[in-house]
Amino acid sequence: MSQHPIQKEYASNATRTIALIGHGGSGKTSFVESALYATGATNRQGKVDDGSSLSDYHPDEIERHISINTSLLVTDIDATKINMLDTPGYTDFTGEVKSALRVSDTAIVFVKAFEAVEVGTEIVWKYVEEYALPSMFVITKIDHDNLEFNRTVAALKERFTNDAVLITFPVGTGPGVTSIVDVLNMKLLKFAPWTNGKYSEEAIPADLQEHASHLHEELIEKIAESDEKLLDKFFETGTLAEEDVRVGLKRGILERKIFPIFCASPVPNIGVLNLLNFIVKYCPAPTERGAMKAIDVTSKKEIEVNIAAASSPSLFVFKTVSEPHVGELSFFRVITGSVSSGMDMLNESNGKSERLGQVFVMNGRERKEVTKINAGDLGAVVKLKDTHTNNTLSAKNFPVTYPPIVFPDPVISNAILPKSKGEEDKIGSGLHSLHEEDPTFIVHYDPETRQTVIQGQGELHLAIVVKRLKEKFGVEVDVVEPRIPYKETIKGVVPVAEYKHKKQSGGRGQYGHVQLKIEPQPRGTGFEFEDAIVGGVVPGRFVPAVEKGVIDAMTSGVIAGYQVVDVKTTLHYGSYHDVDSDDMSFKIAGKMAFRKGFKEARPILLEPMYEVEVMVPEEHMGDVMGDLSSRRGKILGMDSDNAHQIIKSLVPLKELYRYSTTLRSMTQGRGIHKQKFSHYEEVPHEVAQKIIEEYEKSRQGED
Repeated sequence: MSQHPIQKEYASNATRTIALIGHGGSGKTSFVESALYATGATNRQGKVDDGSSLSDYHPDEIERHISINTSLLVTDIDATKINMLDTPGYTDFTGEVKSALRVSDTAIVFVKAFEAVEVGTEIVWKYVEEYALPSMFVITKIDHDNLEFNRTVAALKERFTNDAVLITFPVGTGPGVTSIVDVLNMKLLKFAPWTNGKYSEEAIPADLQEHASHLHEELIEKIAESDEKLLDKFFETGTLAEEDVRVGLKRGILERKIFPIFCASPVPNIGVLNLLNFIVKYCPAPTERGAMKAIDVTSKKEIEVNIAAASSPSLFVFKTVSEPHVGELSFFRVITGSVSSGMDMLNESNGKSERLGQVFVMNGRERKEVTKINAGDLGAVVKLKDTHTNNTLSAKNFPVTYPPIVFPDPVISNAILPKSKGEEDKIGSGLHSLHEEDPTFIVHYDPETRQTVIQGQGELHLAIVVKRLKEKFGVEVDVVEPRIPYKETIKGVVPVAEYKHKKQSGGRGQYGHVQLKIEPQPRGTGFEFEDAIVGGVVPGRFVPAVEKGVIDAMTSGVIAGYQVVDVKTTLHYGSYHDVDSDDMSFKIAGKMAFRKGFKEARPILLEPMYEVEVMVPEEHMGDVMGDLSSRRGKILGMDSDNAHQIIKSLVPLKELYRYSTTLRSMTQGRGIHKQKFSHYEEVPHEVAQKIIEEYEKSRQGED
């Protein structure tokens, strides 16, 4: 299928790296396939629907017809290499978008002409702003019925930036679209649909001339406004010279003062090749982006590093993929110098040495070995021993680390149980490997609930992780609801909680007798033990054993089997036996006295409360707020973000199981949320009673 265009190494200024981002189904992967075909990188156009796409090659992607991983694809126009990072649009895989943007010089935001701005687009735009990336918009699927192109343009300006400006617009809309008007060059571009994407240039028809001229003037004004010198020239002559337009547009994009808007229909290959030509001409090379921040490992100080081929080599690993028959592939961007196979480098993130094996340029599933990759360019290397996503490799004489990608917090948790005994180690190493590949997937063992908990960005995200665990590592797990780490505490004071441990069974007996005072502490203060024994009624050597007994009781819980917190215990009286008293007797006495006193001190359960922030279109706000209230949530406030409403609330963790799935179905996939732990709060009495009753039933079963 492939006629790979990469024949040689590329200088830094002859490289363009673009991230294709946007809501699911907005045409990013179709655009890439059309781009590869239009530029001769492939000899037929891959399709998402029939699984022939070069970009979506993973079995999960072919099965579901969606992108799950970011793919790197490359092509060449006029001896300039274009790296295209095709990112997933589904919010479960938003970490992949952050990785791609981190190593790109331009973001291309895809928007469906008939859906305008969707929630997924809002999310990725926030990432674009976080990285301050030069950006462009592509309004896709202009060959669909019932769409209002101008309404979509207005929505982009309103939601994202008023500095968005049209470069191309379609001649008509709907299935018959074959031509677009290039406002910059004032030409009509005629495409033959369902072919290789080539186009011819013609004069703009008379009936479109006035509209095109108006948009051309708007563009020239926007370019003039982006630079004071150009503005002066514009006021003098009423227009700008061709060279001024070229230089001004390029600088305006670089400085994020101009955000071009294009139209396209990627599947029939309309409006793709002209956009690629524009990218080569006007989008920044890595060397033009300015300095990036780094940490000098020796001095621990922040420094600035320019992407330049003339320096000592350094690279940043932005993605790790485990491929069958290949092993682990590390995707990297060269920041300084150039790298080649056989080179010795130091992983500055962990101090380990690495020798680079074969160095590849990737085109989706296809790899091509190259001798050298220069600063600003992307590549992949196989089988690094101790290097993973977010690590920096550099020459020993240039010890730097680059800032890590900050991945989004998880929004869903599940617990897992092995289906077969004895596979815990295999499962553990498999999950660890999957985390290295995808840092938004998090796994940890919770000692409080005694469960292995997996966390991610959504139900599909975790379902795919579990599927890969089976396929790659041959182990199966059951997914269950995670236990909630409730806590136990008290509201009352018990001045005397007494227990006498006395056992006589021939020979030496056991004797320990204590009186404790048990009282609550302010929330979050923890545990305090005070020795207030007077006159040696409990010898000092036994006091630590009493404390250990109390801690034992607190760890295993009293009323529902959960850890006890925020309690002060004072040992103030007791008695001992010269022969029969020992540490164990006083430990048992301390534990039993605490348990007895705790039950009398108005015990309560505490539950973890989470701050939940939901972003939804306005029409779904009532449903979402009603649902949050039904989950015992407290609405803290509301905010608006353009056309979306942000609802802030406090919800018990118990009520958030599978919330992301419910939210998606309630909002037709247009609502998203994030959650983070806030504090512990008292469980309402009727809810607490159910938990305590269930615990007591389970204890009877044990007995």
